[in-house]
Amino acid sequence: MDFNQGEGQNNMNKKGSWLTYRPDIKILDCTIRDGSLMTNGYFDDEIVTGVYNACVEAGVDYMEVGYKGSKKIFSVDEYGAWKFSSEDAIRRIVGDNPGALKLSAMADAERCDYHTDILPKHESVLDLIRVATYIHQIPTALDMIKACHDKGYQTSLNLMAISVVQDSELNEALEILAQSEAEIIYLVDSYGSLYSEEIQELIRRYRSYAEPAGKIIGIHAHNNQQLAYANTVEALILGASYLDCTVGGLGRGAGNCPTELLLGFLKNPRYHLRPILKCLQEHIVPLRQKVTWGYDIPYMLTGQLNHHPREAIKFMNSDNSDDYLSFYDHIME
Repeated sequence: MDFNQGEGQNNMNKKGSWLTYRPDIKILDCTIRDGSLMTNGYFDDEIVTGVYNACVEAGVDYMEVGYKGSKKIFSVDEYGAWKFSSEDAIRRIVGDNPGALKLSAMADAERCDYHTDILPKHESVLDLIRVATYIHQIPTALDMIKACHDKGYQTSLNLMAISVVQDSELNEALEILAQSEAEIIYLVDSYGSLYSEEIQELIRRYRSYAEPAGKIIGIHAHNNQQLAYANTVEALILGASYLDCTVGGLGRGAGNCPTELLLGFLKNPRYHLRPILKCLQEHIVPLRQKVTWGYDIPYMLTGQLNHHPREAIKFMNSDNSDDYLSFYDHIME
């Protein structure tokens, strides 16, 4: 699809400049949710409270507290509270969440008992349910989106691993998603393999389907090639409105776009950097003594090869995690 021809398409190149104030921008901090992938859903309440307070004080728009995982699939003996994000667990941290910060949870397609575990909105402190789906799971994801919408939630559809999706399939998926109840459609660089030129083309493509249907675009980037921040900024300039980030880049494998970098870039007076730095200093930096995440050579290699990072994560948890050559030889076989 060529977005460089014609005046109509040229008008879609940018949504303001990088200095332009855009009231549509929303920062969604998913430190606890994405970070839980490295801790099996376990976090001390002190850390979750620290991130929550930082988001409130920093003026962040949304905080994602965790997953809505199915207890039929994930054992409560093996996974912590934030794999399931029960109402009681969330309220233990936020009470009634009286401020402006909105709360979200993620529900994976085919891994969530959404009819029972996601309460009607009037019974929940959550505001947004984000449904994550691979392209072959879209029929299930659409039913989940409708169910959550009908329960009163704001909804998003996070289409994962698009770097391995064929163009024709992606176009068909976007056409379908544009007609769904989802308010936000997310571009997700699951493998951290996308470059800025690809982000440019994809954002324009997403907008061409989403905007006529009144949908909003979001971006969720991984840092395998140290491009999560740059790609988030690229997507922002070209029209993405919902921007995912995590404090200290905490997240699966190579991690995500750091919240502190994004707030510093935006220079918007409604966001405040100091509370995020306080959270980093008091909670996230000490966590590195127990949990390893962030850019490293194995994650770089899976990003360059457009592979799922599961093998790199396994390698980084092994006794020979600094033997990069053996990992390289293994994945190149």
